[in-house]
Amino acid sequence: MTSGISRRARVLAAAVGTGVLVPLVAAATPAAAATPAVTCTSAKAGLAAKLTKDITAALATRKGTVAVGLYDRSTNTNCTLRASSAYDSASVVKVTVLATLLWDAKKTNRYLTDRENTLAKAMITKSDNAATTTLWKQLGMTKIKGFLAAAGMTQTKPGANGYWGLTQITVTDEQKLLKLLTAKNTVLSDNSRAYILKLMGQVVSSQRWGTPYGVPSGVTVAVKNGWLQRSTNGWRVHSVGAFKGGGHDYMMTVLTHGNSTMNYGIATIQAVAKVIHKDLAAS
Repeated sequence: MTSGISRRARVLAAAVGTGVLVPLVAAATPAAAATPAVTCTSAKAGLAAKLTKDITAALATRKGTVAVGLYDRSTNTNCTLRASSAYDSASVVKVTVLATLLWDAKKTNRYLTDRENTLAKAMITKSDNAATTTLWKQLGMTKIKGFLAAAGMTQTKPGANGYWGLTQITVTDEQKLLKLLTAKNTVLSDNSRAYILKLMGQVVSSQRWGTPYGVPSGVTVAVKNGWLQRSTNGWRVHSVGAFKGGGHDYMMTVLTHGNSTMNYGIATIQAVAKVIHKDLAAS
């Protein structure tokens, strides 16, 4: 019955039958069609096109898989790339841990204890892992998931068995968190928001790479970075930052994996950050 059907057609038919997506027309550059593009919108004339062009160019020669989020309140500018792609959080999740601690304390109308303050400061400013593990265990999964639900961070999946660094995060949810930190809301008190941003502004100099790269003078910086090497997808290197000044109020998330080294990932993030700061400052 199959003698009149070419072998290639039979393979295609079999593949389609198994639910595998098979292009029926061979494309000259099949990879190009699958590569997501940077998309930007802005209330400021010309800014979206400029950012789209410059972020795309910054990533053109970079290896690895990169996700980008930018939101500027002042010009109602949004840029995204792979906004819903999941990445192992590494230490970026520490901002979520602190936000959860403060959210929970607010519910019971209490201040953080001296011990909690000490742990929080070490966790954010020095990226102390032991402090993070202590707070993660203290909070427990119910409270962590409770905060994520309250914050609308529906794409974030906490790491199991105490592995907070393997929490799955996305650009969409990290940007939601940064928005909560930088504007009045019902989830976090004004004092809580100020406290988190203060600690993110006191990160030790050796960890202030990433999204702050190229920031104009006079613009305040709040940053938290993460880095983790695993056997698959090489190095995960991430940076989230909030910036205010020069007529702008913006937040940026850059998540990467598939980096050959930590420094390679940092360079990729900084290539993106540099053009974003430059384009916003010129607008």
